[in-house]
Amino acid sequence: MTDGALLRRATAEGLGTFALVFAGCGAIVTDARTGDLGAVGIGLVFFLVLLAAIASLGHISGAHFNPGVSLSFFLTRHLPARDLGAYWAAQLSGAVAAALLLLVVWPGHPADLGATEPAVAVGRALLIEAVLTAFLMLVIMSVATDTRAVGAPAALAIAAAVGLAAIAFGPLTGASLNTARSFGPALAAGQWQDFWIYVAGPLIGAPLGAFAYRFVRGEQG
Repeated sequence: MTDGALLRRATAEGLGTFALVFAGCGAIVTDARTGDLGAVGIGLVFFLVLLAAIASLGHISGAHFNPGVSLSFFLTRHLPARDLGAYWAAQLSGAVAAALLLLVVWPGHPADLGATEPAVAVGRALLIEAVLTAFLMLVIMSVATDTRAVGAPAALAIAAAVGLAAIAFGPLTGASLNTARSFGPALAAGQWQDFWIYVAGPLIGAPLGAFAYRFVRGEQG
């Protein structure tokens, strides 16, 4: 693959992650200021922005928008090592850019700009993040590597998994499932409390979900 093609794919990853953080974390801040959205409204925003991002950019980069997803595709031999580094850099950069823009809009950084921190014990929070990310990655693997699942239903399945997690578990851990999504707001707001959970949980859970799908599908190697 040429450097130009990789640059375009990485740019798509950065743009998609930017949209995810700006809209999703923006909804969290809006809810903190107005109280109008709630967990269901926030989950719906994450669902909608991810659905739109996958539909518009998925054919370019695969629509990972998540370091754990990219790591899982690398470990299952669907993504070269060079692409993994470029995707990670783009995803983290996109998340930071979105969070900094939110900081411009809300300089007092209400709700820590959507930074994630657990409302339960750290061990339980880590388990929740890992299990939810594993489920998300199982869904992603099924629609990304199986030709029987394509098009709009595939995007809907992935977005639904994220929206469901945000609604059901957002009040407990923030339902990040995504190290980049947590990193951007943490950096912009200076909120690093228990941040390691949002590194370890998704980066452990996503590969587990990927290999679980390979097992049930019967893939070898």
